[in-house]
Amino acid sequence: MDEPVIEVRSSVGEAHIRANGEGLRVLAERLLELAGADVRDGHHLHLDAGVDLEDGSSGLVLERDDSV
Repeated sequence: MDEPVIEVRSSVGEAHIRANGEGLRVLAERLLELAGADVRDGHHLHLDAGVDLEDGSSGLVLERDDSV
């Protein structure tokens, strides 16, 4: 199994997320976690460069917002 690789780049009006297969699975798992019936509105996850994301990536926040 490959190590997950997730890279986020942002510019005005656009975010670009690149990931290998394992990285995409990790993102999908995080999104499914936020979609859970027991997760409250406003719950969020931070993905940080050098920890969850490749060095040099923009940080990424995934947030549940039931008002949208």
